[in-house]
Amino acid sequence: MRRITLLVLLMMPLLLTAKGLDLNMITQGYYYAENISGVMPAADGESYTQLGKRGKTIVRYSFKTGKEIGTLFDAETVRGAKIDQIEGYIMSPDGKRILIQTNTKRIYRHSFTADYYLYTIQSQKLVPLSKNGAQQTPLFSPDGTMIAFVRENNIYLIKLLYDNAESQVTKDGKKNEVINGIPDWVNEEEFGNSRAMVFTADSKQLVWVRYDEHAVSQYSMPLYKGLKPERSEFTEYPGAYTYKYPVAGADNAKCSVWSFDIASRQTRQLQVPLDTDGYIPRLKTTHETAKVLVVTMNRHQDCLRIYMANPLSTVCQLLIEDKTTKYIKEECVENMKVTPKYILLPSERDGWMHLYLYNMNGQLLRQVEQGDYEVSEVYGVDDQTGNVYYASHQYGATDQRVFMTQANGKTTCLTDKAGWSSAIFSSDYKSFIHTWSNLNTPPVVTLCSSTGKAVTTLVDNKELREQLAREQLGTRELFTLTTSEGIKLNGWMVKPANFDATKRYPVIMYQYSGPGSQQVKDAWNIGMNSQGAILEQYLCQQGFLCVCVDGRGTGGRGADFEKCTYLRLGELESHDQVETALWLGKQSYVDKDRIAIWGWSYGGFNTLMSMSEGRPVFRAGVAIAPVTSWRFYDSIYTERFMRTPKENPTGYDQNPISRVGQLHGALLLCHGSADDNVHLRNTAEYTEALVQANKDFSQLVYTNRNHSIYGGNTRNHLFRQCVKFLIGELKD
Repeated sequence: MRRITLLVLLMMPLLLTAKGLDLNMITQGYYYAENISGVMPAADGESYTQLGKRGKTIVRYSFKTGKEIGTLFDAETVRGAKIDQIEGYIMSPDGKRILIQTNTKRIYRHSFTADYYLYTIQSQKLVPLSKNGAQQTPLFSPDGTMIAFVRENNIYLIKLLYDNAESQVTKDGKKNEVINGIPDWVNEEEFGNSRAMVFTADSKQLVWVRYDEHAVSQYSMPLYKGLKPERSEFTEYPGAYTYKYPVAGADNAKCSVWSFDIASRQTRQLQVPLDTDGYIPRLKTTHETAKVLVVTMNRHQDCLRIYMANPLSTVCQLLIEDKTTKYIKEECVENMKVTPKYILLPSERDGWMHLYLYNMNGQLLRQVEQGDYEVSEVYGVDDQTGNVYYASHQYGATDQRVFMTQANGKTTCLTDKAGWSSAIFSSDYKSFIHTWSNLNTPPVVTLCSSTGKAVTTLVDNKELREQLAREQLGTRELFTLTTSEGIKLNGWMVKPANFDATKRYPVIMYQYSGPGSQQVKDAWNIGMNSQGAILEQYLCQQGFLCVCVDGRGTGGRGADFEKCTYLRLGELESHDQVETALWLGKQSYVDKDRIAIWGWSYGGFNTLMSMSEGRPVFRAGVAIAPVTSWRFYDSIYTERFMRTPKENPTGYDQNPISRVGQLHGALLLCHGSADDNVHLRNTAEYTEALVQANKDFSQLVYTNRNHSIYGGNTRNHLFRQCVKFLIGELKD
């Protein structure tokens, strides 16, 4: 939910009378749509919980009516410890206790430390989970009597029935050497996971992944005093942040799986069949008493295996194996669902992302659905009926709807409105919260019955729609183009409110272009700064047309379209952006000599590749936090698409640095000095190549900022400089 701050209230008169967008207001999030967030379906199937608007309460709502049932937690009335703000919460499996998250401190993209407090609903008493330091990824045991968490790379156990007694499970954890129960940087970033431990179903065993980082090379980033926040410890001299970061082809952390018998305190290593350089992207609890699922991948990421592991005997039995000729997408792991009866696995084995249903013995029961379309989200399978719930692109890549497929193969579309739909289902699948938007409509959130019939509207974003109606906004529209090679590409275009087809406009092309990504969709949150392409609308008010096209390598269109970039990242993606610029230049309302391109991260990489593709179509470009050589980027992501530099030197040699002599157009480079993802090294090495090639460029480096380049006034400054640069270079 959007929080209405004092600053917003003070600016309300301006908002109500605005005639033209303000860049600072855009970067501060004044045009963000209201949405439903932090929803947790309850085990009863009848209700869900959600954080209150002020961040001080946890409220229970009915899944049948959407009405408030009661308040489970109120920070102002609890007994015992006091907290100012709820920053997150975890319900116990039996619904009797809640872990309250406060004082959150971000580490990387998914990970953070926090101070957790344990709240008992019946007594309304709040106590610290531990008094010995902040915690990471706390986890309730299935019976609700214990909580495991990680502190400083070691696992700890709290026994609630023994006056919250705290004991240490592992003792070998040490920064930049050994990690227990949480992934290292590269596994967290590229497998989208912040926890690597589970309990067994009987709550008697704790199972975790151990990461041995001794052989991994480390990377150091300088840290300065800075501002917002100020690091006073670096007032006299700069400091540094050092961590383990394996680049493509280098040594990774060695993974192993361990179990801890809580009663006997015995530790065992499980016999997981794994290459010395293989990955363990997930552990999953099953409903069998002493068994867990261990998901593995080889380093090439073209073979996924699922094992049933016994933490007591340490024996692992292979249940499922999925292979491909190129790579298995991370989404296949992320969207896998495990129930008491089934394993639901996404796979591209027939060239499209579809769902395959297995029993707990690893026997394939059926392919859930099929066709020339992609399944994009997986919600689960109902053990009682065998019905499977998911979202897919059955009506085209730019359209997403929610579906249910029955055990007999009959498929029903539960959200038949064109646009972009997603869902949160009740635990019994008899109700769901439906979020829908399209290119021109902010999200509308409704509560629906199992058939998709709307029961009530939870969010309609009426205020935002009224506010935007007062602005001088242009039109958003989807379009397709066909390249000179006959490749059909999807795109969207934003035109100024006073668009004149007899004029020739300068164009700014935004793209991301990374493997499997999708920027072109019939949805509200599109554009460089999302918010309904609000930044593009601002650029249109400065006299530009704004365009985004998904080239080859992007998602939603099947494995052939997406994986044609395998082993040669940047070649086809940049080619298609140049083809887009050439197509635009043939339109009567486009000035072909005033076209710019920009992007962030992979989009920054492809901006540089496109500007040095060989055909001089771009007058200017902005690359934010770009990769400039895949030899500088991490092992898991890069090797997924490129294999190692030793195996694929030709593919790695095609990069912005090697193409620097072909760079055409004015260039602005932007990077954060503390980017833990795409290191500043990328820009530093590229600018040196530019200097030696005698190429002019402009550069901005943001002190202590990470890959997202935000904090204080930073994002406003970044976009203001980018807009100023583009206006200056594309002016008549």
